[in-house]
Amino acid sequence: MRYYLFCLFLSLFIFSCDNSTKIKLTKLEGSPAYENAKIEIDTIAIEEQEYSFKFNVIDYNLGEQTENEFSFDMANSEKGQHIHFIVNNGPYSAYYSSEFKKKLEGENNIILAFLSRSYHESVKNPNAFFITQIGDGVKIDLSNEFLFYSRPKGIYSGIDTEKLLLDFYLVNTNISPDGNKVRATIQDTEFIIEEWAPYYIEGLKKGEINIKLELINNKGDLIQTSFNPSVRKVILE
Repeated sequence: MRYYLFCLFLSLFIFSCDNSTKIKLTKLEGSPAYENAKIEIDTIAIEEQEYSFKFNVIDYNLGEQTENEFSFDMANSEKGQHIHFIVNNGPYSAYYSSEFKKKLEGENNIILAFLSRSYHESVKNPNAFFITQIGDGVKIDLSNEFLFYSRPKGIYSGIDTEKLLLDFYLVNTNISPDGNKVRATIQDTEFIIEEWAPYYIEGLKKGEINIKLELINNKGDLIQTSFNPSVRKVILE
């Protein structure tokens, strides 16, 4: 009897330890919707390889801290709400003003700009992004389906390592149980995402974290479009 109880206790202990390190993905809720927020381009000018961008931002305050209704901490910018500016699905640059300059390299660049909350969650309404193509290289059809990677990004330390925001931007497509989906592979754990929403990642160990996002069809096949899949590495200290 004692041996049986010992084995039962040992099994429960091991199960508990396994659960404590399991990677989990949970939908983030409690953010303001900003349904009327809008970004549109005013002017794009060029001097050699440096471009000047001027946007019109409507019903959205850059530089303001985002209020939310969730009770935990996530990595947050002290500078407030901003624009995520992505070139060819590379890591974004954050801009806290509607006017800024950016040096671009290469003959052709796909530019995506979208409104971001202070804790880096994208605003996903139909008017909250701008996409264009700059340069004289081979053109990409901007009516194609696209998935752009946004978060997580960079190095996390302290309490910010406990919950990491997973966020991406969809253009000309949506995801659903019966349609396209996003397959997220975090370390070796795979998740199928059927709703375009922000998520947070828990259960990650310290060190290098590998993340891959794939836009797939309802059969699980990779959609053949530019920047698909997206692969990133982040560091937890």
